[in-house]
Amino acid sequence: MLVILAFVAAGCGGGSPTNSGGTPNESTAGGQNEQKQEQEAGNEPSNTESQTRTIQHVLGETEITGVPQRIVALEWLYAEDVLALGIQPVGIADIEGMNTWVDIPVEIGSEVTDVGMRQEPNLEIITSLQPDLIIGLKNNIEAHYEAFSKIAPTLVFDPYPAEGQGDQYDEMISTFKTIADVLDKQDEAEQVLSDLDQTYAEAKAKLEAAGLTERPFALAMGYSNQNAVTFRISTDNSLAVKILEHIGLTNAHQPEQFEVYGFTTSDVEALPALQDANFLHIIQESDNVIENQLKDNPVWTGLNFVKEDRVYALGGDMWPYGGPLGAQTMASKTAELLTQ
Repeated sequence: MLVILAFVAAGCGGGSPTNSGGTPNESTAGGQNEQKQEQEAGNEPSNTESQTRTIQHVLGETEITGVPQRIVALEWLYAEDVLALGIQPVGIADIEGMNTWVDIPVEIGSEVTDVGMRQEPNLEIITSLQPDLIIGLKNNIEAHYEAFSKIAPTLVFDPYPAEGQGDQYDEMISTFKTIADVLDKQDEAEQVLSDLDQTYAEAKAKLEAAGLTERPFALAMGYSNQNAVTFRISTDNSLAVKILEHIGLTNAHQPEQFEVYGFTTSDVEALPALQDANFLHIIQESDNVIENQLKDNPVWTGLNFVKEDRVYALGGDMWPYGGPLGAQTMASKTAELLTQ
């Protein structure tokens, strides 16, 4: 339960501080010789490598000179963004947890260092990695932003827009593009988003061909809370719902109030109002509340989607707070489950 609560409060491997992509720290003499050789060959040094840019983020503005090479990601979402662009960060917070809970088609390299928990990253380890960019989540690092900024330029994002300020999906795409721009990986980002659009199109066509876009869905994360069952039912502003809307599906759950984190917390008593929808869930096998607490629960067993076998397990590693790779996984797996 503590682990699950920590996920949305936001949302130790070994490794070497050596950067496989090359270090930006070169001697002044070496840099001058390289520049002279380029000029003699008729080539000007890359503007991107030397220019200083001001990047806006939720805690202000950060100046970044050149293209960062040694990135520390303090939230799984931003680690995923960097990995999606073909870069292995030098440090990621809670690597073991990310490998357990986040299903994406890119592996974290063995050389990447675990820098501690997402809520309490280890400043000493981060400093030892000599990063030239730190990326973090507002909820987790705002109180110590100045300390991180003294180590390296630090960008901070908030994936949970306030009411009337957009939805989590638009924010995810915008932040991914910002990170790609900072890392000079715009072409790679365009390819990732193009692949995502292709996945959406294929999944939507599959669902339409099966006549499955007419029935709405409900998506919930379920877990035990002092031996009682709690569900976090996704709302329309959530990243997960927006992903499923891209493949032609409609959310059945309409909350009574705006939920900034994108879900309503309730129990099994809230499900009868959603029983005509297809029920998608994210539940851990180690805490399978359906097979345990709800197996003989009369409210659960009486639901139409239970009686009609319209309950679909997305799996405990379907992380609903991720980036474009996680979105691709969710879209394709949902289409596969509903049509099998």
